[in-house]
Amino acid sequence: MPSLIARAESYFEFAALGTSWRTETLAGITTFMTMAYIIFVNPSILHEAGMPIAGVTAATCLAAAVGSLLMGALARYPIALAPGMGLNAYFTYSVVKGMGVDWHVALGAVFLSGVAFLILTALGIRQMIVNAIPAELYSSVAAGVGLFIAFIGLHNAGIIVPDAATTVALGNLRAPVTLLSIFGLLLTGTLLCARVRAAILIGVLSTWLLAALTGTFQWHPEAYSVGAITSTALQLNVNGALGRGFLEIVFVFLFVDLFDNVGTLVAVGKKARLFDHANQIPRVNRILFSDAIATITGSLAGTSTVVSYIESSAGVAAGGRSGVTAIVTGLLFGVALFVAPLFGAIPEAATAPALIIVGSMMMTSVGEIEWSDSGIAIPAFLTMIAIPLTFSIANGLAFGFIGYTLLKVLRGRFREVSWMVYVLTGLFVVRFWYMGK
Repeated sequence: MPSLIARAESYFEFAALGTSWRTETLAGITTFMTMAYIIFVNPSILHEAGMPIAGVTAATCLAAAVGSLLMGALARYPIALAPGMGLNAYFTYSVVKGMGVDWHVALGAVFLSGVAFLILTALGIRQMIVNAIPAELYSSVAAGVGLFIAFIGLHNAGIIVPDAATTVALGNLRAPVTLLSIFGLLLTGTLLCARVRAAILIGVLSTWLLAALTGTFQWHPEAYSVGAITSTALQLNVNGALGRGFLEIVFVFLFVDLFDNVGTLVAVGKKARLFDHANQIPRVNRILFSDAIATITGSLAGTSTVVSYIESSAGVAAGGRSGVTAIVTGLLFGVALFVAPLFGAIPEAATAPALIIVGSMMMTSVGEIEWSDSGIAIPAFLTMIAIPLTFSIANGLAFGFIGYTLLKVLRGRFREVSWMVYVLTGLFVVRFWYMGK
């Protein structure tokens, strides 16, 4: 009889993926370190909607733990989940503050979008949408997400800063936080050149230690108890969300989550070489079920929509290939549920270098784009450049879809485009038209 460990290795396909428990564990820790900021950023944003900050902190940890564990155990992918940036801002600033909707009702809308996800997945519609993405755009999505990650890292490091005249500009390279990030960037890069497998994690931990020794960052832990989740758990108002005018809110949660997740899935899958020979994503239905259940869980616990995280690419870059990576990340979020303030000590200066380097690694897919064919090159470039510049994976996919479809039609090759691509292109056009009002 094979041992439990051997069965687990077989289930997670360690041999086929060329991975090990050590590699997967280090990758899971790396992913967690690069996305632990959500434990504090998400509550601070939702708190402006009137939600109790301690309760949202606990809900954030719980939702991330459940989502990541499901993704790892059920779908067996190295993709971690947590409440999504952008959607939490939409929840607070557009829905609650902009429309005057009570946060309990807004949570109800998140719940309904999760249920809609579940139904669409069960009917196979979401799988059809994922499979409809033109293979020509896969590489550009991966590269665009790489630019996106690097852009976030450069901003967090203070290497680039906002500028009214030029949009962005070079930051103060003598600032302590920026110098720390540059140190982490050089250290991690040197370790990668020396082929040290845990290079990214060592870089994060070393920069964190140097920041602590030099007193560069200030840590002020707030009072917290896991019991605070009772202030947000089961506080959603589903009946209110079913009222007139709220279907629009549900649709936005649904639309953005769907395409952000698809983009993340394509990017991480491309980097980890998880696609099959037909360029399809194995077990895609399990991925989508995990995401839907995580969003429903998050709304019940008291947080906004849960999505796949592009920071998962850091774990993949560290060698993560199986669901064990996501399970380790989920377990760490489970630990954070009880000791959340401790993870507030991880400064952005320590994680920014990891994001920059992971972004550079994801640019390798650019070489797979057929740049000599303008019908492919133009949609690919639009996808790649729109993701970081609009700060949205969904927008990048939209530009790519529209460009791809229109160029096919204008060249008289409209029969090469599937009906689902036409439908999605139409939805993207309607979305942009609506957003422009």
